[in-house]
Amino acid sequence: MLKPVSGVLAAAIATAVLCAASAHAQQTTVPARYTQQHLNWQTCDDAQSLECASMTVPRDWHHPDAGHDLTIAVSRHRAADPAKRRGVLMMAAGGPGGQGRTRPAGFVRQDPAVGAAYDVVSFDQRGVGRSSKPTCQTGPEMTEFLAHDYRDRSAAAIRRVLDNSRKMARDCAERSDGLLPYLTTEQTAHDMDLFRSLLGERKVSYYGPSYATMIGAYYASLYPQHIERAVLDSNIAFNGSWQDFETGQPASFQRRFEQDFLPWLAKYDSVYHYGRTVAAAKAKWERQRAALAEHPLTDGSVTVGPNQFDSATINAIYEAANFPALASSLSAFDHWKTATPKEKGTAEALSANYAPGFLAEYFSVTCSDTSWNRDTGYWVRRSAKDTAKLPLAGARELAFSAVCADWPAPTAPKVKVTGDGLPATLMLNSVHDPATYYEGAQRAHRALHNSRLVTVTGDGDHGQYQNGNSCVDHVVDDYLLNGKAPAHDITCQGKPLPVPTAG
Repeated sequence: MLKPVSGVLAAAIATAVLCAASAHAQQTTVPARYTQQHLNWQTCDDAQSLECASMTVPRDWHHPDAGHDLTIAVSRHRAADPAKRRGVLMMAAGGPGGQGRTRPAGFVRQDPAVGAAYDVVSFDQRGVGRSSKPTCQTGPEMTEFLAHDYRDRSAAAIRRVLDNSRKMARDCAERSDGLLPYLTTEQTAHDMDLFRSLLGERKVSYYGPSYATMIGAYYASLYPQHIERAVLDSNIAFNGSWQDFETGQPASFQRRFEQDFLPWLAKYDSVYHYGRTVAAAKAKWERQRAALAEHPLTDGSVTVGPNQFDSATINAIYEAANFPALASSLSAFDHWKTATPKEKGTAEALSANYAPGFLAEYFSVTCSDTSWNRDTGYWVRRSAKDTAKLPLAGARELAFSAVCADWPAPTAPKVKVTGDGLPATLMLNSVHDPATYYEGAQRAHRALHNSRLVTVTGDGDHGQYQNGNSCVDHVVDDYLLNGKAPAHDITCQGKPLPVPTAG
């Protein structure tokens, strides 16, 4: 059982262990003002079951005396049974752009056994939430970036998209006080190890979903000696570049839409009246989108145009549990004037634009972690093909990729993920996950030596642990609580798709 160390001994361990790890990972001595700080834990003002604190980190871990310090907001949920406490389980949030600080509260509610055995800790990574973060654009500016119709391939429309993307990159660089080069996954991994050391722990276990699989893989690669157990859920292809990974997403989103959602929608035509076949349902979806391109729907401060219509579909198909809400929203667009407040609220929530803070972190990480093709002509040509063949997510490829093409050139060190020195690691992925697609997870699995891949068949949900699949939950809990990793890759059957309910 791992137990926390306190007082002077904790500070000594923090300094010695972090400096040793730092020398191994980056050949940099970490100043004592970071390694000997004390976390002032207080009840979180927005999550009463958690304690929160602030941690000071260098802006650049490779040059800790250069530039102003950053603040990382951290949290913890103390083990419910101190007598059986076995250590710390560290979490991180996905995105990039998600906030992790309050997540331990929901995590331990879902799995009290893990909450009894571990102090579950998390943080808002640099760039989001209550941690130091960049400023890119205002709400109205972000609305313009996401406006119009990304499928429009006219010369004027392409110019507008490229101008908006260049403006996004320029605004981020000009308004963020030099922070952008340091909002990377590699820098976050060093923040995590300082957090570990300040908790007085020689090793931690880790759980991370979505983008947090990349955070975990980078951390484990830089600090393998500090990992006890790790669960990576719905995996980024973290062994390659963001460009390679993101250009694979249009195919996986289209697959999820056409092979999972549309057949489900056609099956329940008696409920949603959207078409009895996949072809009919898809044709109606396209007609609705075309109508919104011609005449966007405005209701108060909310405008739903074709890009927002795409977003509603993209956002919903991350989890099959959202299929009924999406289907109801699609039906509501047909009778908007008579739609109920509940129908309108659901449709507007699904169609909502990204928040400025989310995209600021998203672009900071994806554009700065790894290099991108900086030829906008290449992206115009590629996006034309993906818009034609894989339009659901392919239509927005130009806008998002062009931001990274105009981003300041990345300077982050390359982190090679191998799994060397790690214990058996669990990886979870469904076969039709639209965002962290299975093919990318397989590549990451091959790169991460000694990992075990739990493939969830007949399923496309993004995020498998604590998602109602007893097979997955049993495998993960047995691993976290008892240290029992599968001897080899295994499969779990996915959950049944939802059945519509009245009302």
